[in-house]
Amino acid sequence: MARLPGGLARRDGVAAIQHSGNQYSATVDLFSLSWTVLLAAVADLSDEDFAQPSGCTGWLVRDLVCHLVIDAQDVLITLATPTDAEPTRDAVTYWQVTDTPPTGDDPLDALTVRLAAAYGDPGLLKFHLDDVGQAAGRAARLADPAGRVGTRDVVLTAGDFLSAYVLEWTLHHLDLTAHLADAAPPPAEGLARSRAVLEQIAGTAFPASFSDRDALLVGTGRRRATDAERAELGGLAARLPFVIG
Repeated sequence: MARLPGGLARRDGVAAIQHSGNQYSATVDLFSLSWTVLLAAVADLSDEDFAQPSGCTGWLVRDLVCHLVIDAQDVLITLATPTDAEPTRDAVTYWQVTDTPPTGDDPLDALTVRLAAAYGDPGLLKFHLDDVGQAAGRAARLADPAGRVGTRDVVLTAGDFLSAYVLEWTLHHLDLTAHLADAAPPPAEGLARSRAVLEQIAGTAFPASFSDRDALLVGTGRRRATDAERAELGGLAARLPFVIG
């Protein structure tokens, strides 16, 4: 096991995805795939990479990684919050959608920056994400996709919650690698699923000429559409971006 500053030990590598026949649904497998690949991408970052800008406005890579720790905690808390209430949301309607891109001035965004800075050594932040992240991955693989859970004052099945988080992992994987040319990209399956969710949110398909990556970047306002892309988007261009949170 690798040693980290302060005498902490870290498991080498990232846990392999466990596929066990019909025990887990395709939804849970896709969650696990997207999360495992994202954890591996973070594990491969150099200390210098943490000081690079991310694709999230106002956040460095270290701030985004800190946010992923909070995301992993959210997964653990939600899967440990069962309810008998009827679902009020699904994997698509779980998301709150606005047309206002983040500025980085939101108090919670600012808190994330301060928390990330408090780690000091990027190795400590990597260690914490690996620890809580692998726990979240195990909890997802053990979850009953049909079970109901409560979060954010809504109820949905665990399967829908995990499916919703495929979009979260995929978008933040794009954010992580926005300025890191050598970093591994999100898995194709996660990109395709996330595009499908975004198109359900939009109520229409993006042009077939758009790659899944470009549909997500342009559709969520992470990059401006070129003139040629705007022409292909037609009336959809005026409705962009779909800011998901």
